[in-house]
Amino acid sequence: MRHKGVLFLIGLMSIGILSAQKKNDECSRNLSIFFQFVKIKSYDEAYEPWKSTWDDCPELNKAVYSLGEKILVNKIEKNEDKEKYIEMLLKVYDDGHKYFPKEFTLAESISDKALLLFNEKRIGDEELYNLLHKGFVEDKENFKNPKSLFLYFSVSENLYESKNKELQVVFDVYDDVNDRIEQESKILSKIIDQLLPKEESGALTVKEKKSLKRARVNLNSYRLIEKNINKKLDVLVSCENLIPLYQKGFDQKGSDVLWISRAAKRMEVNGCTKNPLYVKLTKALDELNPSATSKYLLGRLLDEQGKTTEAIKYYNESIALETDNYKNAKIAYRIAAKLKNKQPAMARKYAQKALEYQPSLGVAYLLIADVYGSAANECGASSFEKRAIWWRAAEVAKKAGTVDPSLKSRVSQTVKSYNQRAPSRQDIFQSGMAGKTITFKCWVGGSIKVPDL
Repeated sequence: MRHKGVLFLIGLMSIGILSAQKKNDECSRNLSIFFQFVKIKSYDEAYEPWKSTWDDCPELNKAVYSLGEKILVNKIEKNEDKEKYIEMLLKVYDDGHKYFPKEFTLAESISDKALLLFNEKRIGDEELYNLLHKGFVEDKENFKNPKSLFLYFSVSENLYESKNKELQVVFDVYDDVNDRIEQESKILSKIIDQLLPKEESGALTVKEKKSLKRARVNLNSYRLIEKNINKKLDVLVSCENLIPLYQKGFDQKGSDVLWISRAAKRMEVNGCTKNPLYVKLTKALDELNPSATSKYLLGRLLDEQGKTTEAIKYYNESIALETDNYKNAKIAYRIAAKLKNKQPAMARKYAQKALEYQPSLGVAYLLIADVYGSAANECGASSFEKRAIWWRAAEVAKKAGTVDPSLKSRVSQTVKSYNQRAPSRQDIFQSGMAGKTITFKCWVGGSIKVPDL
C-alpha cells in the first residue's frame, strides 16, 4: 500500500510538471505572437495573446510589461472601455516592478502611475503629491523622469497656493528636484564630453552616435524643466517673503549646513544679497563647513559690494576646493558672466576654464564671442580692422552650436547679428583687404581671414 501511495504522489507530481510545462510552452508561444504584432504596431491583434501571457505567466519576460504598456495605451487612446484599460495599465506598472524590480524600479513604477492618473484627471493634488513624494523618498536615485520631476514640484506649488502646504515645503521640493536635475545633467554632460572629440574627428560608431543623440535630447529635457521650474518659483519668491522665512528658519536651523547652504543660494539667486541675513547665512556656512559653495557665496557677497579683486580670490578658492568638474564649470562660467562687463579679458579666461572642465558648455563660447564683440573699439588701427573683430566673434559663436546643438537657433541669430556689424562686401572691396589676414594685437589675440569677394 505504501508503494502504491508513493507511485500515486509521483504520478500527481508528473502531471503537475507536465501541466506547468504545457502552460509555459503556451505562454512562450503567446509571447512570440504578441511581440510580432507589437513590432508592426498591430496592437489590437496583440491584446489577446498578451493578456493570456500576463494572466498565466506574469514572471515570464519583461516584455509582458514594456510591450503591455503600448498595447494598453493604444486601447486607452481609442476611448474603448477606457476605465477598464486604465485600471489594467496601473496594475501593469505595479506588476512590472513586482516581477522585474531591476528593470522597472519603484520610482519608475510610481512615476508612470502618477503621470497616467494626472493625464487622465483621476487624482487630486494631495493624493498626487503623496504618491510622487513616496517615489522620491523611497527610491530617489531612480526618480529621474523629467516629467515626473516637474509634476512633483508643480503639485507642491498648487498645494501651497490652495493653502494646504507651507512655502517651506515648496522650497524643499524645489531643492530636491533641482539636485536630481543637476545629478542627471552631470551624467549626461560627461557622456557628451567624452564623445565630442570623436564626433569632431568623424570617428563615432553607430552606437556612439545614438548614445550622443540620446544624451543631448535628455540633457535638453532637463534644461527645459529646470527653466520652467525656476519660472514658476520666481512667481512665488521675493525678498519680502524669503527674509522672514529664513530669519525664522535660521533661529531653528542655524547649525544645519544643508539648510543654510540652500537658503543662501536662494537669496543669492533671487537678488537678496544686500540684506544682512544673506551676510549672516554666508558667513555661518563658511564657519560651519568651509567648502566650494561657501567660498563662492563669499565671493558673490564681495562682488555685490564692489570688491571685485577680493571676490575673485574667493571664486578661485571655490574652484580649488571643488572636485566635481561639472560644478567647477558652472562656477567658472558664473564668474565669467559676472566679469563680462567689468573685465572682459578676465571673463574670457574663466569662460575658457569652464570649457576645460566641460567641453560641451556651449554658452561659454557665446560668452567669449560676446566679450570679443565688446572689444571692437580696442582692436585694430583702422575702422575696418576694428569692425573685423565681429568676424572673430562670429567664428567663436559657431563653436557653441557645434558642441551643443540645442543652441543652434540662438547661435544662428547671434552669428547673423555679428556679421551685420562686420565690414560689408563694399567695405572689403574699397579696402582692398579681400582674402588677407588680420592679426589682432589687443588682448583678444588671434587672427581672422577677410572673406574673398
